This record gives sequence, structure tokens and C-alpha cells, in this order.
Amino acid sequence: MFLQAQELEQNQSIRIDLKKDSLVMVSNLPLAEMVRTQDSILGLFERDTLKQPRQNRMITDVVTYKATDYMRLSNREKKMYLYNEAQVIYQDMTIDAGYIIIDNERNEVYAYGITDSTGTYTQTPVFTQGGKTVEPDSIRFNFDTERALVYNSRTQEASFNVKGQVTKRENDSVYFMKNVRFTTSENVDDPEYYFYARKIKFVPDKKIVSGLVNMYIADIPTPLGLPFGYFPLTEERTSGFIIPSFGDSQQGYFLQNGGYYFALSDYADLLAVGDYYTNGSYAMRLESSYTKRYKFRGNFSFRYERQYNSERGFPDFSESSVYNIRWSHSQDSKASPSSRFSASVNLGSSNYYQQSVNQSNTANFLNNTLSSSVSYSKTFETTPGINFSLTATHSQNTNTGEINMTLPTLQASIDRIYPFAPAGGSKRGIIQNINLQYNLRAENRFKTTDELFFQPEMFQDAILGAQHSIPLATNFKILKYFSVSASTNFEENWVFKTYEKSFDQATNAVVTDTISGFDAYRTYNFNTSIGTTLYGRKDFSKDSKIQAIRHVMRPSISYGINPAFDQYYDTYERTSLTDGVTELVEYSRFTGTLYGAPNQNYSSSIGLSISNTLEAKVRDKDSTATEPKKIKLLNNFSLSTSYNLAADSVKLAPISVRGGIPIIQNKLDINFTGNLDPYALNNSNQRIDKLNIANGGSLFRLTNANVSFGYSFSSKDFSDKDNENEDEIENESYRNGGRKDDLFGKNTDLDGNLYEDEDPFEGKEDKKNKEWYNYKIPWDIRLSYTMTYSNQRRQSEITSHSIMFSGDVELSPKWAVGASSGFDIRERGFTYTQFRFQRDLDSWRMSFSWVPFSARRSWNFFIGIKASMLSDIKYDKRRQPTRAIGRN
Repeated sequence: MFLQAQELEQNQSIRIDLKKDSLVMVSNLPLAEMVRTQDSILGLFERDTLKQPRQNRMITDVVTYKATDYMRLSNREKKMYLYNEAQVIYQDMTIDAGYIIIDNERNEVYAYGITDSTGTYTQTPVFTQGGKTVEPDSIRFNFDTERALVYNSRTQEASFNVKGQVTKRENDSVYFMKNVRFTTSENVDDPEYYFYARKIKFVPDKKIVSGLVNMYIADIPTPLGLPFGYFPLTEERTSGFIIPSFGDSQQGYFLQNGGYYFALSDYADLLAVGDYYTNGSYAMRLESSYTKRYKFRGNFSFRYERQYNSERGFPDFSESSVYNIRWSHSQDSKASPSSRFSASVNLGSSNYYQQSVNQSNTANFLNNTLSSSVSYSKTFETTPGINFSLTATHSQNTNTGEINMTLPTLQASIDRIYPFAPAGGSKRGIIQNINLQYNLRAENRFKTTDELFFQPEMFQDAILGAQHSIPLATNFKILKYFSVSASTNFEENWVFKTYEKSFDQATNAVVTDTISGFDAYRTYNFNTSIGTTLYGRKDFSKDSKIQAIRHVMRPSISYGINPAFDQYYDTYERTSLTDGVTELVEYSRFTGTLYGAPNQNYSSSIGLSISNTLEAKVRDKDSTATEPKKIKLLNNFSLSTSYNLAADSVKLAPISVRGGIPIIQNKLDINFTGNLDPYALNNSNQRIDKLNIANGGSLFRLTNANVSFGYSFSSKDFSDKDNENEDEIENESYRNGGRKDDLFGKNTDLDGNLYEDEDPFEGKEDKKNKEWYNYKIPWDIRLSYTMTYSNQRRQSEITSHSIMFSGDVELSPKWAVGASSGFDIRERGFTYTQFRFQRDLDSWRMSFSWVPFSARRSWNFFIGIKASMLSDIKYDKRRQPTRAIGRN
């Protein structure tokens, strides 16, 4: 490496040649001072003897510069030349380029790329200022005015990538550009689509205002154009109109999902959209999300549709209204450790999901129940602790329209108290383990239907009551291995309505009178149980594949007494009109109250149960494993029954059998339940006090049974890499009361997206020179099977028998196909079936879903831009399922 300086007569300059080591020279001296002084040996600068003309424009700050190959300073031209990996830094402005010229006469800098040995134009300029980066082919910048001319600039603003042929930078807030293309495609030089504008005004972080603009797809101009355009660029949410989509359905031509988005604040927003159909049908939706960090978050939606079928005056004309309200609220655990408020609400018309013509959760019409819960709980840090909660609940059967609601439910409790426990150390024995607590539950319960929901009739039939309970319990050991527990429970029930019955001879009917006023009854019972755990083990040879088998058995015996509370029962006389016989009928005035009538029949019963678990230790296939692998052969196989000592006949209850058989460890368990009855049936199919085997039958009658399993597997299960645990995503179907999986079909968003909760192509973008023939095809399959058998009254029939399945396959990094279906083996027909595919078009997304048969037969095609700010640029075509609309 050497440094050579030479004085020239006409061009006073210094040439710095850097070889091999490519030493980078950096200076922090002001450029005006550098061009006035020069040292021929050391590269330092002295004041020139020639008087320099006074400059009107001066650089007001230090200019830092560097280059890899050489820097050449010309006194005559008042220029500095920087070559190869050159950089100039002035205040908050940085220019990197292959070739930079600094003109001290004009106080300007010029930056270009350079051509390498292969003729490729490389090291194009990179202009950075105020956190914004522009990558042009060349640039001209003035230090004084901070204006710039940029050629073929490339920059990114919000979701847009912008490329302009010529850009004039007025300041760091305003740019004027000529022959501009802007797109959300990652490749701005060769995009799949772009918007072309002749002239635009560009304000970073705020807006793009353009003149005539039209859309190009694959460099082909389209008729989509505007005389002018306005594109907001803010990263923050802003209010604005939402352009509706159009199409046709059985309600006529429509405009759907048009409205306005309100960015209310940094903590909340509001979306108001609606639909209109040419036959007069209309719909509206209000949706709002809100959040406050470390406090709470939630969302609310209200959906209403007024639907008309056919036209007024036609015989098949009908109309209906459906609505749905959803609210979800969760509180951050750090907000208040001692109190908590939460809400999960889903209520509305029972037939909303069956009748709605515009809702994203297409599979939720299979949901039979809507449920809601809003609760507040508070814990008081006292000794003993006091817990308090207030809850409103709602349960709605969408098939029958029946609604059960509590408004509210009050619960309070005092923590368990051990009055005889020692001040320190563990509790031992029957006395020290004696404990009691207090519980209160009060409810205001309503039972109504869709038509009477929140109507005056609903509140007239409210049932109000309260239940106080004081459980007293203890536990101890006998003979070291037997665990014994004993408990008694005292309850007092308060009611505010009772019912008196009498018989009206004139009408030959039972008359029920409602008596308003406070009343109460008290009950108590006693229970005890004893149990232990038994272990059995069989060892085999170490060379054997099965090295050991272990059997764990947990038997238990319990005894319970439930007294009869006859004092709360009355009688009335009923005379038969046919034979004139008068009989006494027993009833309780508490029948029909919130917690029902007290027990009238005395029972003294013994309960028997036994559970079993069977495990095996097998030699691990992994030769490096030091311990054998543990697998389950039988999971919690249990038998239970009870024997009523106080019953006159039929004392033994049916034997309940349940358990699980592991087929594939941690993947597939076959679960089964059943009831075995030892008693026979008479000719009226009623249980009699005679064993079934003594009646000529088998030892037990199988009265009912159920077998079910669910199984999912994917290509990851067969890969060499360990499977990663993935969190389940709470999707739209689950929030509406459906399943988290897609056995009923995946939801279709209002924008046509089949995958509303995650992008199936995210992180799988095709890279350059990707070897497509080596692409491994990811896939996943989910199965669910259930079979129910019933034989309580000799019907011996399979009441339900079905299998459901769903699967998805990624044919390539940009193609995904899937299907969901099922088969009802009992009815010999397919259940709800859906086929779907999705194509990643880089900046665009295309999807298609199809329900080929059933009353829900429909299809939906969608293609649109992914970027949210351009989500209105789309095309969708759909065939809505036929819906039978009932008359209101």
C-alpha cells in the first residue's frame, strides 16, 4: 500500500491510490476548509495563497465522507471525487453509492452507481434521511436548500412500494414525482400489478395525491382508472368510507359491506357497514374493538337483517327479521389481582345462522346452542377469605327457540375453616382435619322463547330463590393404606313463590294457586367413603421388547344417607267421575320453585367403584435412550354401581362402565361408556325385581353405550424433526359456539378469505432458484367418529352413527386445497360437505369454496389484493344457499 501526492499546475489536487488493503479514508473536517488548505506530504491542508471568492452559500455542519478505492480532491473544480463504496454524511442525511461527487462551488453532491467487470450497474445510491430510505439510480442533492433530484427512485411508504422516474425533493416533507408506479408487490421493478400516475405529490407518512392514474396488471393497462387519486399513508388508523361489493342473489341484485370506519381513538374503533338488496331486503352491522394495555381488551358486534322473500303481493311472499349480538371482554390479570370482570356473549335470533345471507361463519348453522356469560368476581383478603361473584348467564336452543337465563346469579363463600387444627405443623387425625365453610347461591331465573325474549311476559314468570349450605367434612387414614372421608351437608332454601294445589270437582281438573311470599325448607345428608390404591407389577427379561407391565387399581366403597322430608308435603282429595272413588294425592308446595321440592323418599345406599390403569415399559427404538419407554395399554377403565338398602325392590343400580384404549400414544384413544343392567323387564318394558339371568336372559342387559374417538395427523408426524406444539387459535366459528377444528368446514370471510385467523402461506414465500422438485407437500387430516346405542326399552337400536373428516394439502408453496365432510352411517347420507382451495398470487389472493349438495348448497369465488388499504380492489362472485324464510 502506498500514498502518493502530486501537485499539478492547472489542477491543484491530491490523488490517493489505495491498493490491496483498500484502506478507507475518513475525514471530519468541513469541506470548505479542506479545499483551501493542502499539505503535499502528509495529506493535511494549509491555507492557499490565492484568495478564494467569497461564497454566498456555506455548509453549516461537518461533512463526513469515505471511499474504498480512491478519493480525488480538485481545487480548480472545487470538487471531491469518491469511488467505490463511497459514503457522505451531512447532518441527518446519508448517501451511499459507488461514485459520489461533492461540488463545493454549488454546495451539492452527486451520486451514481458504477459498472463492474461484467457490465452490471451496481452500488446504486441509497439516500437516507429522517428514517426514510430512497434507492434511486442516481441523485443530486443541495446542502443549503436540502432539495434533491432523484432518478428512478425506489422507496417504501406504509404498504406501498413506490418507484418514480424523476423525483424532485422540495424538503423532507414534500416530494414531486413524474411517471410513477406504486404497488404493494415486493418487487417494485417487476410487480404483478401497479398503479401508474403521470404526476404525483408525495407527503411521507401522510398521503399520495396523483393526477390521472390507472391500474396495470402484468404491465398491461386495465380500464380501471381515475382522473385523480388520493392514497393515505399513515400507519395509524384513520376514518374512511368502505366501498361495497356488488352481485346478485335470490333477494335480487345487492350492494354488500359498504359503510364507514370510525377511528374513534387509540383505544377504540367502530365499523358500520350495511347491505341493500333490490327486493327491499337490507342488513346492518356494527362492530367495535377496544383495548387498554395492562387493563382490558374486548370487541362488540351487533348484526341485524330484514329479509323479504319474493315480492309483495305474490302468494309466496314472506318476511322475517334476524339479529345477533356478540360481546367479548377480558381483563388483564395485572389490572386487579383481587377482582375480575369478564364477558362472553352470543345471543339473538335462534335462526340467525340459518337465515343470515351475509355472515362469515358458514358452518355455524350446525350449532345447536348459543350461550353467554357476564361475570364479576371479588376476593376479600381477610381471614378467613371471602369470595363474591355476580353473574348473568344465557343458554339458547337454536332448534326449539327455548331460552334459559339467569339475571343475575349471586354467589358468596367463606374459605374453609379448620377449627381444631394446630397453630403450626400439619393436620393429623379425624379431629384436626374437621373443616367447614359457608356457601350462598341466589338466582333470578327466566325461562322463555324467542318471541317473548325481553317482553313483559318474560319477567312475569321469573323464579327467584336462594340456597345456603354449610358442608362439614373430615378425612383421615386407617391402617396407613386406607383413606377415609366423611361429610355432612346442611342446606336451607329460600323461595318467594309457592304453589298450592286443589281439585275442582266441577271442572274435574287440578287447580294450582300461586302464593307470593317468603317460604323456606331445610335439608341435610351424610356421606362417607373409604378407598386405597393397589399396585401390581410383572417384570420380564431385559432383552425382551416388553420389560415390565404395571397394573394400578383404585377401589373405593361409599355409604350415603338421604332422609325423607315428609313435613314439606301436603295432600288434596281427588274424586274420579267414572267410579266415584276418592283418593289422596301428595304434593309439595315447593315443586316448581328454583331448587325443586325436598327429597320425599328415604335412601340408604352403598356405592362401589373401581378404576384400573394398565401400563407397560418397552425398549426404546432409540439406542441412545437410557430408560425404557412408558406406554399406556388401558386408560382409566372403571366400573361403578350402588345398592339402595332402603328400597323395597330393584335395589341395585345399573353398572356404569367407562374407559379409554390408547391406540397411538398421545394421538388416538378410543373412549367408551356403557350401562349394564342386571334386572329384567316386564311386558311393559319396566324394570322388575328379578334378575335378567333368572328370567332366561344374559347376566346383564346393555341398556346404552357410546364409542367415540378423535384423531389428527399430518406430514409433520412422519418427518425427522420433532413436532412443535402449536397453540389452538380461537377462530370465528369457536367464538360463535362452534368447534375449533374445521370438521364442519372452514369459515369464509366477508372478503372471501378461507383462512381468517392465519395466512396459510405466511413464511413460505418462494425464494429465488428454489428447487420445486424437492418441495415436500405438507398435509393434515382430522377424523372424528361416534356411535351411540340404546336398549333401555328393548328397542336395541343405534341412535347415532357417524364419521367426520377434514383435510388440507399444500400442493406447492402457493397452492392449498382442502375438504371437510362426513358420513351418517345410520341414515346413509353425507353430512355438510365443503371443498376449498386457495392460491397465493404474491400481492393477490384467490380462493374458492364449494358446498356441492344439501340445503346449504352454495359456492364462492374471490380474488383481491392482500394489502388492507387496497382491500376494496377485488372481485367476488357467489351463489347463496337457498333459505326458507318464515313469516313474522
